[in-house]
Amino acid sequence: MSDLNAAFEAAVAHSKLLTERPDNPTLLKIYALYKQATEGDNAEKKPSFSDIVGRAKWDAWEKLKGTGGDAARQQYIDLIESLRA
Repeated sequence: MSDLNAAFEAAVAHSKLLTERPDNPTLLKIYALYKQATEGDNAEKKPSFSDIVGRAKWDAWEKLKGTGGDAARQQYIDLIESLRA
């Protein structure tokens, strides 16, 4: 396992142990970076207008289209580290 993957897995574990719950925009960024890092570009069907949470998550992930997996992993790590400080 590469150092980046190990650091990413550690950041995922740390994300579950944050002392304060991040605000909603930050939570969406965490979600989107995780999905981009683990699944790549969003290929899922866009949720309906009535699914507000699902649509917000889909939109956040869609904004990262074209971001490479390693770049998304590093951004995820950096974001979680900034929340732990």
